[in-house]
Amino acid sequence: MVVPELRPWRAARPHVARAAGAVRPRLARAARSAGPRVARFARATAPQLTRITRPKTWQYTAGAATAGLALAAGVVTAAGPWDSTGQRTAEQDRAVALGHTGGADHGRGSRGSGTAAGPPRPAPSAGSVLASLGGDSGSRPDGAKAAPGGRALADALGPLLEDPALGTRPGATVVDLTTGKRLYGVGAGTPLTPASTIKIATGVAALTALGPDHRLTTRTALEPDTGELVLVGGGDPTLTARADARGLASLRTLAGKTAAALKKRDVRKVTLSYDTTLYAGAEMHPIGVNENLARVTALMADEARTDDSTSGPAPRVADPAADAARTFAGLLKKHGVTASPPGPSKATNRADTLATVSSPPLSALVERMLTNSDNDLAEALARHTAVATGKRADFKGVSAAVTARLKQLGLPVRGAEFHDGSGLDRADRITAELLTALLAEAADPARPELRPVLTGLPVAGFTGTLTSRYTDGAAGLVRAKTGTLTGVNTLAGTVVTDQGRLLAFAFLSSGTTDAWAAQSALDKAATTLASCGCA
Repeated sequence: MVVPELRPWRAARPHVARAAGAVRPRLARAARSAGPRVARFARATAPQLTRITRPKTWQYTAGAATAGLALAAGVVTAAGPWDSTGQRTAEQDRAVALGHTGGADHGRGSRGSGTAAGPPRPAPSAGSVLASLGGDSGSRPDGAKAAPGGRALADALGPLLEDPALGTRPGATVVDLTTGKRLYGVGAGTPLTPASTIKIATGVAALTALGPDHRLTTRTALEPDTGELVLVGGGDPTLTARADARGLASLRTLAGKTAAALKKRDVRKVTLSYDTTLYAGAEMHPIGVNENLARVTALMADEARTDDSTSGPAPRVADPAADAARTFAGLLKKHGVTASPPGPSKATNRADTLATVSSPPLSALVERMLTNSDNDLAEALARHTAVATGKRADFKGVSAAVTARLKQLGLPVRGAEFHDGSGLDRADRITAELLTALLAEAADPARPELRPVLTGLPVAGFTGTLTSRYTDGAAGLVRAKTGTLTGVNTLAGTVVTDQGRLLAFAFLSSGTTDAWAAQSALDKAATTLASCGCA
């Protein structure tokens, strides 16, 4: 069935058409200049693509491989390869060629550790790529047709979403990101458990509250009266104690800078404390002790993991803040400063800051959160959203802050309930309508600060939680956030159709009994959007 257009919050969509007309000539030049790079990447990846495709594979898969995983015929940038922070290098190159920059420094080199002076430098984002997918006949890329939706799309998706593997009441919405029209909807306004797709809302809320250049800073402070050294947590779960910081804020760097500052004051022995008061309320997530995330605290190192992993489930230390402080004490000792066993405290306003280290910019953190489905980072960004919004930095404050931010954007939050930032709380509720509205907002050329929400989405068959999915389907064409809890399977993201149209979709299912079958059904629905020729 044909369903109504998006409501007035998408009224800004004509901006997309105007932007498309403005960039089309430059896009053509950029496409020609990017050709050799895409060809080289296609040759380099050809053996791998040969292994993962089979004769029965959808026809467009081979086309995507030949184009270096192109997202659309000559219009949309290649899906890979990705840089170390999760942004597509081809996407960056295209944006540079078009003279556009996004509000994001992706934290390479020493800048990620906070050692460089000056404001972060903006790095290009996907804005110009997305804007190039024009809307009306006057700005549409050559050969592309406006997505009609209607019965053809309903006929293609309807039977797939009625698959018993998706439970009894799935919610689904498909929106054309060029025109803002809703092309398909079933149960679109029904609040359902989103699982990790709620991270899309977390990312949008954090970026609007803090801005894409914001960094999370960990510092040391010396109390003038007592000589107490306080390690002040800045709510950065990516703070690392590893030798190779890989662009993240380094606890080792902080220890070295702190020791140097202490020695200048002729101090070689300190009483060490740690401050976690940036956050409030309970540290334990409602799900309890779980390998999917650590206690939610403003101070931790390497997400409190006890192994060498950087993503996914892992055993965690019982007290992340105390553990990070003990590690810091050991690092100080290597620099000739002896510290007492650390205990909790709070830095006063009189304390002198000795040293700081800062995370990569928020744009990169949002990308990492979405690509890896990083629960610790999601909870941290939700807390920072609460702080920036003037709410208490606990689970209740997170709910109020995220809802307030989305309301300010004019998004359809009716029925939505945010009890955490990660989606691990089964009490969370979101609608398919809201998920696609969030994606549409992130695609709006008028909101380049939200672009990391799209660039961070896992690429089908290649990155993050979609690495092992779509290997015989829409590899490189679907970019989506996954969500999985017992009895809940969700998928929300973007897809480029065989006609070169950029669509946003959200599929939510509950009451599922076979996670693998549900996942397969969701993937098939997204694959159909790319190949059915009906949108």
